[in-house]
Amino acid sequence: MHKLLIDAPGEEVLLLGNEAIARGALEAGVSFATCYPGTPSSEIPENFFRISMESDLYFEYSTNEKVALEVGAGAAVAGLRTIVTMKHVGLNVASDPLMTLAYVGVKGGMVIINADDPSLFSSQNEQDNRYYARLSSLPMLEPTNTQEMKDMTAEAFGLSEELGLPVIIRTTTRLAHIRGAVRLGELKPIQTSAHFEKSPFHFVAVPAVARNLHKLLLEKYDQASEKSEQGPYNQVIGDGKWGIVANGAAFNYVKDAVSDLGIGDKVSILKLGFSWPMPKGLCADFLKGRDKVLVVEELEPINEDALRALAQEKGISAPIQGKGVGAFSRLYEYDPGMVRKAVAGYFDVDYEPSVVVNTSDLPALPGRPPNLCAGCPHRATYYAVKQVYGTDTVYPTDIGCYTLGLLPPISMADFVICMGSSVSSGCGFSRATDQKVVSFIGDSTFFHSGITGLVNAIHNNHKFTLVILDNGTTAMTGHQIHPGVDTTPLGVERTRISIENLVRGLGVEDVHVVKPFKLKKTIEAVKATMEYDGISVIISQELCPLFAKATGQFKKSKPFYVNQKKCKNHRDCINLLACPAMYLDGEQVEIDKNLCVGCSICAQVCPENAILPLKE
Repeated sequence: MHKLLIDAPGEEVLLLGNEAIARGALEAGVSFATCYPGTPSSEIPENFFRISMESDLYFEYSTNEKVALEVGAGAAVAGLRTIVTMKHVGLNVASDPLMTLAYVGVKGGMVIINADDPSLFSSQNEQDNRYYARLSSLPMLEPTNTQEMKDMTAEAFGLSEELGLPVIIRTTTRLAHIRGAVRLGELKPIQTSAHFEKSPFHFVAVPAVARNLHKLLLEKYDQASEKSEQGPYNQVIGDGKWGIVANGAAFNYVKDAVSDLGIGDKVSILKLGFSWPMPKGLCADFLKGRDKVLVVEELEPINEDALRALAQEKGISAPIQGKGVGAFSRLYEYDPGMVRKAVAGYFDVDYEPSVVVNTSDLPALPGRPPNLCAGCPHRATYYAVKQVYGTDTVYPTDIGCYTLGLLPPISMADFVICMGSSVSSGCGFSRATDQKVVSFIGDSTFFHSGITGLVNAIHNNHKFTLVILDNGTTAMTGHQIHPGVDTTPLGVERTRISIENLVRGLGVEDVHVVKPFKLKKTIEAVKATMEYDGISVIISQELCPLFAKATGQFKKSKPFYVNQKKCKNHRDCINLLACPAMYLDGEQVEIDKNLCVGCSICAQVCPENAILPLKE
C-alpha cells in the first residue's frame, strides 16, 4: 500500500512538503487530479500517479497546464473534488482558463497548487505568483510548514465549495522540498462520478453572461475577505511594540530570528497564511499597536505595498519597511542568517553574527557544472548537427534536459524563453536573418506547446530545421509520461501518439527519423535537411538511459576504455562531447567504466579508433 493511503488518524509521519499536500488532498476526498509536471511541484503528481493505481482516484498527466486546468474545470463544475498542480511558469500557460474559471466558479472543490521558485533553482524566471490571486480575485493560501501544507490543502476544498471558487495554494521550492512531521487526519471516501447540472446562462461565458458573473465574483471576493479575517491561518503571535509581518518560508526564519535575538517580549508577528484577500481589519489593528513594522517576504514587495496603502487609508503613522532593509531585495530566496541580521538591524538590537569558519587554507572545491548524463542521446544528436551546420547557425532551444546544450563544448543554445518557444522563435529567426536556423525541442515539450508553432511554420512557409529530441519520457522533471511515451513497461494503459505520424499529418514533407547512436546515418540525415526549401523535421529517437534502466528497457552494453597504445591524445572525445564518464588521468584520457553505458559515440568520434569495448 502506498504510504499516503495509510488510514491512521492521529499518527505522526515524516513527509516531504509535496507529499503532505498530496495527503491533504486525499483527506479531503479528492477524486480527480491533473497536472503538467514541473519542479518544484513534481512530487505531488508522482504520488497521485502511483496512488491512482491503488485507489479510485482519477489522475492524468495532461498535455500542458492549460489543458490540465480545463480538464479539472470540467470535473469540478460537474461536482467532483479536483486538484490541479503546476509550477509557477505553468500558471502562465493556464492563466487563460484561470481568469474566466474564476467568473464561472466550481461546484466541487477545486484546489490549484502553484509552486514558485525563488532563486531559480530549476526555472527560467522567478516571478511572484501572488499576483495571480490579485489578478483573478481568487483566494490564496500560503503554508509555512509540512503540517500546514497538509491541513491547508484539506481545508481548501471546503473553502472552495463554500465560495464556489477555485482556491490557489502557493508554495515555494523551500517548502515543497522540506521534510517534517505531519499528524495524519482521516481519509475520506472518493466520489467516482458526478452529474453535471446544465445552466448555460451561467457556465457559458459569453459577454452578456460574463458581465453578471464578474459582479458575482466580486461578491464572492467579499465573502472570501470575511473568511480571511476569521480563519486560523492569519494570526498575531506576541504583543510587543515591534511588528513583523511574514508569510511562507520566511515566517519560519522570522520565528527563529526573534528567538535567537532574545526579543520575543518586544516583538509581535503577523503571520499571513490566508494571504489573499488580505485581512485588512486584522492588518490595520496590528499596525495600530506597533511602533514600527518590518515586512519579511521573498520576491516582490506585495504585502509591504499593501500594508503601506492600508496605513495611509487608516491614518496609521507607524513606519513600514521591507525591501532595502539589510539584504532584503526582490531577488532570490531568503535564509535564516539574512533575516536574523535584518531584524537586528531594523530594530537596533545588539547582534553578533556567528563566526564564519576560516577556509582560506583549504583548496577550492572543483567545479561541478550541470551536464548531460553519460550516454544521453542528446549529446550524440548535438554532435551530428554541429558537424553539419557548424557554429554560425542560429540554435533556438527549449525547456528540458537538452537546455544543457547551452554549455561548452556543445554550445548549441542561442535563445530560449518558455516551453515551445524554440519552434515559434525559429520562425522569426528564419525570416529576420539570412542565417541557417536549427531549433531543438524535446518530445514532452513538443506535445506541451511545440505543435502549434510547427503548424504556424508550415502554414506561413517558414524555412528551418526542427530537431525533436525524443528520449521517450519527460526526463528533466523525473520521467513522467506524456502522449508519446510507451507506457506498457510502466503497467499503465495509455494511447501512444506517434510523433512521426503527427508531424507528417501536419504537412511536413521532409521528415527524418534517426537513431542518434548510429552517428554516420544521423549525420547523413542532417545533411539532407541542409538545403531543403521549407520545414525539415528530424526526430531523434533513443530512450533516456536512466529511464530505460528504471523501466527494464535498458539494453546492456559493454563499457568502453581507451587503448593508450593507439591514443594520440587528440582529445576529440573530451573536447567535442564532454561525456561525464571521461576524465583525464594526468595527461591521458580515461573512461570510468562504472559511468559508461556503452553508447559508443566517443568510439565513433575518435580519429585513431583508440576507444574500444572493454573485455571483462
